[in-house]
Amino acid sequence: MNMYQLNFDFDAFLKTYWQKKPTVIRKGFDNFEDALTPDELAGLAMEEEVDSRLVIQKDGQWLVSHGPFDSFDELPDTGSQLIVQASNHWHPGPQALAEPFRILPGWLFDDVMICYSLPGGGVGPHIDQYDVFIIQGSGRRHWRVGDLGNYEEANLHTGLRQITGFDAIIDTVLEPGDILYIPPGFPHEGTSLEESMSFSVGYRSPKKQELLSSFADFAIANEAGDIHYHNPDMEIRQAHSAITADDFDRLDTMLMKLASDKDLKRRWMGEYLSQSRHELDVVPAEPNWRADELVAFLEEGAPLSKVAGLRTFYYPDMPHLMFINGETFELPEGCSDAAKVLCDQESVTGADLSHALNNPAFLDCLVSLSNLGYWYPED
Repeated sequence: MNMYQLNFDFDAFLKTYWQKKPTVIRKGFDNFEDALTPDELAGLAMEEEVDSRLVIQKDGQWLVSHGPFDSFDELPDTGSQLIVQASNHWHPGPQALAEPFRILPGWLFDDVMICYSLPGGGVGPHIDQYDVFIIQGSGRRHWRVGDLGNYEEANLHTGLRQITGFDAIIDTVLEPGDILYIPPGFPHEGTSLEESMSFSVGYRSPKKQELLSSFADFAIANEAGDIHYHNPDMEIRQAHSAITADDFDRLDTMLMKLASDKDLKRRWMGEYLSQSRHELDVVPAEPNWRADELVAFLEEGAPLSKVAGLRTFYYPDMPHLMFINGETFELPEGCSDAAKVLCDQESVTGADLSHALNNPAFLDCLVSLSNLGYWYPED
């Protein structure tokens, strides 16, 4: 059983607060324990693949350095904060902390960010475009949150998205197990009152321009809409330079026909949403699995685990398609239930996949996924 259990009515929270207004949830987790230790966090920040930052405020100046770090022996006793992104990709503790939030759409989920702070540590007043649940671990942290509005940017060179300041609508201290929820666009500032740990479960919504750019790239890569403008009913023009209403309508129809190609868009969107924004701890199988070896392994009852942070999606009305880490994998007829199992579950056994293992085409797909390192045998 997962040690992290939400201690509030999530449905009521969604109706009242989600993407509407910030709130503090006292004891959102009962008897909360840190998902990892400061030493373990420091160890992650020393790894090349892990996205980490050290933020130090000294004499009114903000200093930001990026990992990997060799040592923290000279870390100032005050005004320091170590930040590690996508910690759930690299440690089972943060991965377990994200589990209770799986009642939200997986395609919105971004990562679990962890902050280890010494007294006075923080990143200053700033604005994020994320929905975030900030869970207080050990220690205490003072939080201020402002209302939506137009704010003046500050210290652009740091990359911290800071602003000059704001008036607080929430001004409080979080203690272990408390949760601060902040929707996108609300300014906020957290300052550690003592040595502390904070765990941020973040959700990121795509922007319109990101969707448009990605879809255009996908259409070009797949040679969709590679058709020239065609007008066999052309008539003599009196105004050579005019773009007539008919011209516009015909060109607009071309564009909208491509944009309304639902099959094309569904495949693109599945691949787009399954792309990870953070590095994954993927280790390809060595040596590669053979199909008979994988079947024997699963028939023994041993589980295959999905690599932490792997984004795996499907459409309920098209479950024969799996979208995994930016690629489409198509399952053979009769094996669509296996797509739901592979995408929804963090580990699978032979019993979960049942008769699909008897299908050579499905087995080839599973072997490929396992050899890529996306699924691996549990110790």
